[in-house]
Amino acid sequence: MEFKDYYETLGVAPGATADEIKKAYRKLARKYHPDVSKEPDAVARMTALNEANAVLSDPEKRAAYDRLAQEPRAQPGQDFRPPPHWDAGFEFSDASGAPGGPGGAQGDYSDFFEQLFGRNARARGGPRRSAQAQAPQPQRGTDHHARIELDLADAYQGAERTLTLQSAHQGDDGSLVRDERNLVVTIPQGVREGQLIRLAGQGSPGWGGAPAGDLFLEVLFKPDPRWRAQGRDVYQPLMVAPWEAALGGSVEVLTPGGSVIEVTVPSGWKAGRKLRLKGRGIPGKPPGDLFLELNMALPPAATDAERAAYAALAQAFPHYNPRAAQGAQS
Repeated sequence: MEFKDYYETLGVAPGATADEIKKAYRKLARKYHPDVSKEPDAVARMTALNEANAVLSDPEKRAAYDRLAQEPRAQPGQDFRPPPHWDAGFEFSDASGAPGGPGGAQGDYSDFFEQLFGRNARARGGPRRSAQAQAPQPQRGTDHHARIELDLADAYQGAERTLTLQSAHQGDDGSLVRDERNLVVTIPQGVREGQLIRLAGQGSPGWGGAPAGDLFLEVLFKPDPRWRAQGRDVYQPLMVAPWEAALGGSVEVLTPGGSVIEVTVPSGWKAGRKLRLKGRGIPGKPPGDLFLELNMALPPAATDAERAAYAALAQAFPHYNPRAAQGAQS
């Protein structure tokens, strides 16, 4: 998908105030609204304007978009994929609501918008509350949601973490004011990726004596080459030497939970083979399993003795052809 420069779409500078954004949008909307415009691309232009306005007129979305726009590959018209967990640590309120605007329906927005702020992104948040009655009746505060990154070890052991969440609001002069707050959060043992941690009363304040909203934290595990989680199951690469793969043997393995265990590697290793360690995945009722994915590591041939060992191995297997499965004769 293409990266969208929303500031360029509305013809405003990145430091534009909310009033400047509103004026630019209204001016262009009068020109391209399909009901009045005679421009041949009026519908497409109006949809693009609505999309840009939906982001830049919302302080929370705008702050997150501004950070994403700092990525080196974030160039208008260029193929772009947001980096993993790009919005981790950004706090959004339910009050930001669904995008909208004249001349374009919510579903008309680009793949770029939908990836960042569309239906799938909104579904990552906490449960939605139905609309409350308008003042003067008391109103419960709106819920907030954010995605947070944790180490997989936190799911094994539980933890207490100080998390920094970023958001934004509109200042009195219409400028974008970025906010930051720190929260001490208890991470329960056995938490899974995608699970929501609810912090009661940490959303927006209520009105007229009504309670504050809640904050829902969606758990993400930090990318780690040592392991990955799928539900409660965990997959971990296990490097073995050629002689361990051929003859089998016992090896020590550091698990995501921090313990070192001894594992018996079966003889006759084959590519893609997995060893299942029952119950050693993420804790739970029942716990997940730990799958060790066997990979072979070749030792270097830097010294004369090491090169001689490889030469002796070649002589021991004169007819072995590692490319035979690909149809190669030699």
